[in-house]
Amino acid sequence: MALDAAQPAVTRRAQSPGRGSLYGLLLVGMPVFLVGWLIIFPIFSAITTTIFVRQPDGTTEFSLASYQFFFTDGYSLANLWLTLWTTFICGLLLLVIGLPIALYLRFSGGRLAAYVQGLAIFPMFVPSIILSYALIRTIGPNGTVDILLNAVGLPKLPSPYLTPWGPVIGLVWDNLPLTVLMLTAGLTSVSNSSIEAARDVGATPFRVFVSIILPRMGNSLLVTASFAVLGIFSAFTLPYVLGPASPEMMGPFMQRTFADMNDPLSALTQAVITFGFCLLFGIFYVWSIARNREGR
Repeated sequence: MALDAAQPAVTRRAQSPGRGSLYGLLLVGMPVFLVGWLIIFPIFSAITTTIFVRQPDGTTEFSLASYQFFFTDGYSLANLWLTLWTTFICGLLLLVIGLPIALYLRFSGGRLAAYVQGLAIFPMFVPSIILSYALIRTIGPNGTVDILLNAVGLPKLPSPYLTPWGPVIGLVWDNLPLTVLMLTAGLTSVSNSSIEAARDVGATPFRVFVSIILPRMGNSLLVTASFAVLGIFSAFTLPYVLGPASPEMMGPFMQRTFADMNDPLSALTQAVITFGFCLLFGIFYVWSIARNREGR
């Protein structure tokens, strides 16, 4: 009887919603505060500063002059176009290179697969500045490639260093590990039994990839592309070291506008425009995650 009487009290304590909600709020409170303080607040502050411009007499006035200048300035538009071009080419190359590696790692085993995985993940542990100078010594003028070509009597090849292709090579190499890891994780949703069943009915490897593997990787491809685009669009070190001086990507362009030209308003405007483009890809990522949860 005493045990029966104690059970409703225990049940009431276990089912009390207030305590669980309080614990949940405490757990997420600090991360949410940090995100709001370090990310959300600076974003709104930058937007407000570029729209409500402080005048010489100390007053603020609503003005879109900085945005109008950016979208009418040929040099600014050239930098934006170069950033979009580099992001598109790098994202495409990452998927073209990373997907075969991920497929090999998913459906292969043994020592060779372990070596391939180690080589694919190795760039993740190399700082960008070291990678930049390693590429300069390798593909730059009078670098390792030039020395080897000269040793066998072949002419020198045009170096991608200080051209738009320089940052492309560096960014693809730098972002390849994360791409391979995310694609490999996405391939875990493809069961071996479904592939074996398709092979039993005579499906070719290409048909297996198109009809079974690719449809189940749509969400992983979208998430991988979103992460790659967000990282490449906001890159600074590799474009700054390997890229041309003119035009330049938005990261070095913002830094030079702020530090060299001493124009913080234009630099903030460039940052807001960059954030706007990144926000579009971020929306795709959030939409993909929400769709994946609904599917589950």
